Amino acid sequence: MSKILEILTPEGLPPLAERPGVSFIMPVLNEAEHIAKAITTILAQDYDGDKEIVLALGPSTDDTNRIIADMAAQDSRIQTVDNPQAATPIGLNLAIAATHHPVIIRVDAHSGLGTDYTKQAIDTLRRTKAANCGGLMLARGRTSFQKAVARAYMSPVGLGGPAYHSGDEAGEAESAYLGVYRREVFTHLGGFDEGIKRGQDWELNLRIRTSGGRICFNPDMEVTYWPRDSWSKIAQQFWATGIWRAELIRRYGSQNSIRYFAPPVLVLGVGASVIEALLQMTGTTKTWPKFLRRFTSLVHVPSLGYVSGILATASAAKDCGRRERAWFGLILPTMHLCWGAGFLRGLITGAGSTKDGSR
Repeated sequence: MSKILEILTPEGLPPLAERPGVSFIMPVLNEAEHIAKAITTILAQDYDGDKEIVLALGPSTDDTNRIIADMAAQDSRIQTVDNPQAATPIGLNLAIAATHHPVIIRVDAHSGLGTDYTKQAIDTLRRTKAANCGGLMLARGRTSFQKAVARAYMSPVGLGGPAYHSGDEAGEAESAYLGVYRREVFTHLGGFDEGIKRGQDWELNLRIRTSGGRICFNPDMEVTYWPRDSWSKIAQQFWATGIWRAELIRRYGSQNSIRYFAPPVLVLGVGASVIEALLQMTGTTKTWPKFLRRFTSLVHVPSLGYVSGILATASAAKDCGRRERAWFGLILPTMHLCWGAGFLRGLITGAGSTKDGSR
């Protein structure tokens, strides 16, 4: 390992001051509904160290930038930089370049930090000597639809996988939700990869781990997350996410978890089942040998099993009303199939300039 990068290892990182200053960074685009609440939770942090907030402003078409300007006029800790391309990694890098403190905390307009989030994060960085740490994403909703989406986010049948969704015990992790970084990460590794429109946090965390740095998960660091509020936005979000995950597979291959292949396999299985059903309904399969008809009809078994599993999962959600339960049963396959279809598209063509159209 090069001497330059040894600084990111637990042994190489310099010790943190007792109350290091923290810089919050946030790329923003069309978030009029959420931005004021998100900034308010940052300002309300129970932390005595110096704080600054740098917002990278995209060309919003709603009142987002006006709301931010009004808040910045009342609090000098709120600063802004222009992000005319509205690209998340570019906005993050522009914001980082305008910060001054040794700890950089990524936040999102759809998120709300727990009051002790910053204090917990600093304690975690100091105790674990990590280069980055993150906490638990607590998805929440206001409407029946949004509550159903939040339930799907937190369900092992929904997103599952990373500790920040499932709430595993504290420890080292592959990646982190949002992320609380030592400035040394950006000084020595550079910023986020501006060619990766989604999943840029995973790619940066991969570079951290490759350089000997440690990434830690602390479930006591809680972040409330407000999901998209319409079915079309959820579909667009997961389509784009699937495409970009495939791009990361193309670039980094086996360094990705095998769990990412489950949704595309599901899409292929459902597609095969639909084709078989159409052939059966049109009578095409009647001309086939009997043994072949029996064999190809088995393609329905996995799809029927999946549908049964979704119905059972939705039915088991007893702590909600019928409307939320119905949406939950629809959102789960929407996430899986849109993500999987996007993955297949991205695996074949690459991500190109694909953006998340849900914002």
